[in-house]
Amino acid sequence: MTAPLIDTVDNAAATPEKEQPYAALGLKPDEYAKIREILGRRPTSGELAMYSVMWSEHCSYKSSKIYLRQFGQKVSDEMKTRLMVGMGQNAGVVDVGEGWAVTFKVESHNHPSYIEPFQGAATGVGGIVRDIISMGARPVAIMDQLRFGAIDDPDTARVVHGVVSGISFYGNCLGLPNIGGETVFDSVYQANPLVNALAVGVMRHEDIKLANASGAGNKVVLFGARTGGDGIGGASILASDTFSEGGPTKRPAVQVGDPFAEKVLIECCLELYRDDLVEAIQDLGAAGISCATSELAANGYSGMRVSLDNVLLRDPSLTAEEILMSESQERMMAIVAPEKLDAFLAVVGKWDVETSVLGEVTGDGRLVIDWHGERIVDVDPSTVAVDGPVYERPVAYPTWIDALRDDSAAALPRSADPAELEAQFRALVSSPNLADPSWITNQYDYYVLGNTALSFPDDAGMIRVDEESGLGFAIATDCNGRYCQLDPYQGAKLALAEAYRNVAVTGAVPTAVTDCLNFGSPENPEVMWQFSQAVEGLSDGCLELGIPVTGGNVSFYNQTGDVPIHPTPVVGVLGIIDDVARRIPSGWQDAGENIYLLGVTATELSGSQWAGTIHGHLGGRPPAVDLAQEKKLADLLHAAGQQSLVSSAHDLSSGGLAQALAEGVLRFGVGARVWLREIMERDGVDAASALFAESTGRVIVTVPREDDVKFRGLCDGRGYPVLRIGVTDVAADGAAALEIQDVLTITVPELRSLATATLPAAFGEIVAEPAV
Repeated sequence: MTAPLIDTVDNAAATPEKEQPYAALGLKPDEYAKIREILGRRPTSGELAMYSVMWSEHCSYKSSKIYLRQFGQKVSDEMKTRLMVGMGQNAGVVDVGEGWAVTFKVESHNHPSYIEPFQGAATGVGGIVRDIISMGARPVAIMDQLRFGAIDDPDTARVVHGVVSGISFYGNCLGLPNIGGETVFDSVYQANPLVNALAVGVMRHEDIKLANASGAGNKVVLFGARTGGDGIGGASILASDTFSEGGPTKRPAVQVGDPFAEKVLIECCLELYRDDLVEAIQDLGAAGISCATSELAANGYSGMRVSLDNVLLRDPSLTAEEILMSESQERMMAIVAPEKLDAFLAVVGKWDVETSVLGEVTGDGRLVIDWHGERIVDVDPSTVAVDGPVYERPVAYPTWIDALRDDSAAALPRSADPAELEAQFRALVSSPNLADPSWITNQYDYYVLGNTALSFPDDAGMIRVDEESGLGFAIATDCNGRYCQLDPYQGAKLALAEAYRNVAVTGAVPTAVTDCLNFGSPENPEVMWQFSQAVEGLSDGCLELGIPVTGGNVSFYNQTGDVPIHPTPVVGVLGIIDDVARRIPSGWQDAGENIYLLGVTATELSGSQWAGTIHGHLGGRPPAVDLAQEKKLADLLHAAGQQSLVSSAHDLSSGGLAQALAEGVLRFGVGARVWLREIMERDGVDAASALFAESTGRVIVTVPREDDVKFRGLCDGRGYPVLRIGVTDVAADGAAALEIQDVLTITVPELRSLATATLPAAFGEIVAEPAV
């Protein structure tokens, strides 16, 4: 007797001996045994598909859950003040005042972006934007955090061209400004680039939506694009597997995006929200229908009965299992009250968005799915979406880390010769990670929608939320993987401190955090040590600064063969500014202003760009970070911004003072005369350290001369170290230049050509104007 074509629940119960391809779907033998124990029988092939994607590392966080709990445990009353929705929903929500709320989140799309860079990156943007829509918000901005291999490797250009064009295509077509991010080139990311995408949305407090299906009899509605064969197994196989030396061992199809369909979906959803036509909503991203149905039912402590026959398909040959696992883009699932269904269908009809009613919410606590009249899924949704495996993976202190830390950059030669220092300055300014990124950023539209107050190349992006009051938010993302390789605990704190400082220099008040934690394989005990240290560092840092983690993403298996990437916990910090008219740019616009250095410089060169670029060195301990001082600095900058005492502010981080001065001069083309003598004398450092050290808690600001006394009084009153180190200047012959006394003089045109030549030399000409 031949087996039935459809693997039903009854058939599964009657054929316990049937062998199933659980390993090919990414499940371990003990996980498969656990599923059988939960069900009291073997799973149907449809149930196996659901469990495989929802229990994958990418969806279930099974290796990271025990550590991520710290973000919810290390919480003070101060951290709860503005938090409206925290972890566990599609994105966190923060109260920014005046009845407005902002939702933001960052997620990874790493492995798809290596296999198919254009679509991998494009659908990364589309997915994170749908997370924002599902909270009830209008998306208002995106950002990206990119890590590529060595700039001169033949394969890097393929990945860079695909990723950047994918991001710009999707974001520009959606009409969303791309307001910031970061790009790093390092051979450690050669076969495992990181493509992290962040999106931000704005809504009124009363418009927040949650992904909870409750209310027996409410309808389950799928709307948006049709379901196709793209992305099948993406979460369970592609995102939860390491790459071998020759690439991924398994190649499920990467999702294909359509930004124009998503743009229509955004407007359609906003009208549904406006008319109060949905009870709950969930985007379909990783794990597709498997995720949306199980999470909605589990979050609502309810049940759900749906029929896959009603799913609109692009490919009619798809099996039930493929329909459940498909990660086709531009799809949403809504819970709609029966009496509102006609009105709901009228709105989606108006927007010409295809829609199908799949079933309804039940009160029996079961997720039941039928296909061609046969029952193929009958599970407790919590066992799929919530109660997946939780691992306490083996953790081992790395065997190599002590030797790495003992190899300090303090032993590297530091020249006092002006010619040598100038040569090093030129090498750093033109190095891939400090060079002007216009080749990338000019492909993005960053002024569309008309609410961008700050964007590239400023330290943070800023968006106006309310035209009448000028209320806005600033956001910055940062991570230094070199620091994290030396000390993941300290490295995570340093990433937090830098993003916090980059928000503070705009005049905004840092308020909340999102993160994207990119690491190697969790099955490597040394990687789990790195991960545990980074989460502890980030959670301790947030508690000390008094700002909550609102949500984020974990991306494991970022390694090729046995070689993991550097730990790369990207941290995004969002800040609030009461009027964007008081924003502070990162460079000076007028000659004759005083340049001040806030903070103290130490000989902290380990892990620095100077050590890496000039000496090809990575070793030692990263810079110390004092978060109490960072908070004091942020408060000082906010007060200075409120009183309009500073005309520019720029943080010191990668490349140290030298890089900050170069960027300050290049921002508006106004020169500067700077001296190092007082820094060297006060802080006891040599010229190389004064120029290139990456000590934390430092910012350069420019102060109009009429505000000089007030500014100095503000710093003295708050007890923050301050030193006048120069003046903004236009040379006597009219040619603006950066002059560092006794070290170098370089004209602005020469400096600009140095900074802008690196990326075009590798990837082609710069787009002359931002794309539209």
